Amino acid sequence: MKSFTAAQNDAGQRIDKFLEKAVPALPKSLMYKYIRLKRIKVNKKRCTISQLLNKGDTIELYINDEFFPITDSGPQFLLAPNTVDVVFEDQNILIVNKKSGLVVHEDESQTPDTLINRVLHYLYDKGEYDPESELSFTPALCNRLDRNTSGIVICAKNAEALRVLNQKIKDRELSKFYLCITCKIPKETEAVKTAYLTKDEKAKTVSVSDRKTPQSKTAVTKYKVLKTSGSLALCEVELITGRTHQIRAHMAYLGAPVLGDGKYGSHEINNRYRVKAQALHAYKLRFGFKTDGGILSYLDGREFQTPPPWFQDKFFGEK
Repeated sequence: MKSFTAAQNDAGQRIDKFLEKAVPALPKSLMYKYIRLKRIKVNKKRCTISQLLNKGDTIELYINDEFFPITDSGPQFLLAPNTVDVVFEDQNILIVNKKSGLVVHEDESQTPDTLINRVLHYLYDKGEYDPESELSFTPALCNRLDRNTSGIVICAKNAEALRVLNQKIKDRELSKFYLCITCKIPKETEAVKTAYLTKDEKAKTVSVSDRKTPQSKTAVTKYKVLKTSGSLALCEVELITGRTHQIRAHMAYLGAPVLGDGKYGSHEINNRYRVKAQALHAYKLRFGFKTDGGILSYLDGREFQTPPPWFQDKFFGEK
């Protein structure tokens, strides 16, 4: 018999969702069967699949030891560095400034050096995260950036903060602003543009069109030209929607590709300026709640910003 005690971050979860995370080796079909057969109990009583857990509940599993494999390898995140560039941090959230070239989650390269692993290692060393005591919750990133895009990424430190942030992002109550340099000056110095993006999973690119198709997703991009220098433009871009490669693909479609972008940009222009990293940076985050923010209500109206990215100083700094 194996038993767990539900912690604060486990409260409010369905028992089946909790068990999927706490006992990942247990197949779903067997889990449902064991619940029906009362081999899985909550507080020594029969439970249902949809039963919600409360803090302090005891979950007992009368199942084989094979579903609780023993490992001596230690957490994967300890293989990553424990350093992160902190923009803001409190007991609920961590806002970091991701560097270009770092993936947010593990990809096909299977490198352990990811942003989430760095964050977990950082919180582990601070004593704020212990995978041995957290049965079903792991601090999680709430937004993503491409490997070669730098800037702000938000991490939720607890389950309630994650729930609130995910809902606020879904309801578009967080505004994200980017700085980028485009290889050509956009025709309009300020505009809100709508297009339709279609993913090509095999090529890992998106195509852009003015026409909606059953496979495409609507992309709304707001931009403003801040400065120009020759044929280059420093632009502020606000994502109204958040689609894969949206800024890079949409700006290229508008005739102003991002400098240094190897996928949607111009290799000739990138080589001319000797730029190998894309000049795109998520520099500002603004919280503007339209509904109750729960435990994060204190963030309403607050704005967080990173220092200027490398390309702003390089191409538009003081001469």
